Amino acid sequence: MENRGYQSTAPTDDGTWGRRLETTGAVLLRYSLVTVLLWVGALKFTAYEADAVANFVENSPLLSWMLDIFSVRTFSGLLGALEITLALMIAARPVAPRISAIGSLGALGLFLVTLTFVFSTPGAWQPGYGIPFLSPDPGQFLAKDVAFAAIAVWSAGEALRAARQR
Repeated sequence: MENRGYQSTAPTDDGTWGRRLETTGAVLLRYSLVTVLLWVGALKFTAYEADAVANFVENSPLLSWMLDIFSVRTFSGLLGALEITLALMIAARPVAPRISAIGSLGALGLFLVTLTFVFSTPGAWQPGYGIPFLSPDPGQFLAKDVAFAAIAVWSAGEALRAARQR
């Protein structure tokens, strides 16, 4: 067939489209995580978010003791500051991959702790069904942290590799 002045945009078998999608996906993964941490971290400074945090923290064997030291608003603000700090560290990947890796590992720790709320927060499991049936709220709300934890693991690994190449 004769080429009539146009080029095919169909993917070729050299992997170009695959590499582009992978690169785009990597950027979207990392900076989606950054966006969520910044956004949710900023909301931790509001009264309504502090009240929501209280429901999780006061029932947590890992964190409930902190409410003996800090008010709910102060604890929520500290958590927000941590989330914002981790987001900025992760976002630093192009210029400081080692800092990004540390921030990613910090985010992993954060998400692993919040995943424990599935087991300590009343109402996390659908009444009448129990495990593995998560309630719409708070159970399914917490389930997203599985994906966020996985993204944080990937981000840490990729950033560590980049730091070694410098």
